[in-house]
Amino acid sequence: MTRVPAFNYFNYFTEIEEYFWRKRGAQILVSPLDWAILESWQKANIPVEIVLKGIDQAFESYARSRRGASGRPLKSLAYCVDAVLDAAIQAQEAAAGRGPESRPGGTAGAARAAAEPFSREELRGYLQGNAQRMREAANALGARRPPTSAASDLARRIADAVVRVEECRARLDTAEQLDLEDLERRLTVLEDSLYAALQASADGEIVLEIRREMDRQLAPYRRKMTAEQLALLEQQYLRRRLFESYGLPRLSLFYLT
Repeated sequence: MTRVPAFNYFNYFTEIEEYFWRKRGAQILVSPLDWAILESWQKANIPVEIVLKGIDQAFESYARSRRGASGRPLKSLAYCVDAVLDAAIQAQEAAAGRGPESRPGGTAGAARAAAEPFSREELRGYLQGNAQRMREAANALGARRPPTSAASDLARRIADAVVRVEECRARLDTAEQLDLEDLERRLTVLEDSLYAALQASADGEIVLEIRREMDRQLAPYRRKMTAEQLALLEQQYLRRRLFESYGLPRLSLFYLT
């Protein structure tokens, strides 16, 4: 898929969420399933403008359906998954038929892409808040009775990650120019390592309950999705709910907004 431009990458969730609200005509609470869908699109590097085009197509299709004709609102982004994938494939095919071309926006577009979307104060606060939440999660694991080796190992892995986050925060004070791509890369690697630790050490009953919850929410949409879509969506859903269950923050700058 086409790489998401730097200037809208960090507003990815906000732009799509607000657009979906406007199309629907009302604000709704974002469900864990909707979050997982957003994360799967972001993970697949589907640009915001392609997602919005797919949402438009999904709403047009829904309006022609029996439910849409009856006035029932479209409740979840799950209905948009196929349309967004179709829009992404169409965009990819169209791009393959064109030669190299200049980026839209000229120098203004380049300046916008190069601009720092967050102040250093915002970034420091974000990293500091995440480090504090991670300490609390590690302390909660350490206080569990009876203690288990899995909980102790997970607490140690979280404590190690806190040190890495604090190192990222220290870089903000020494770097003359922010390299958000490098910072994002470091935070993504940290989050991936935490997720691996959760998968290895998480309580089996917690994982089982998350999977039951996931199956209930996905049940109405399974037949409409490909095996690849479902696999990515399930992975993102499990990741999100595991982090929530252990009180851990997501580390990517994608979640700052």
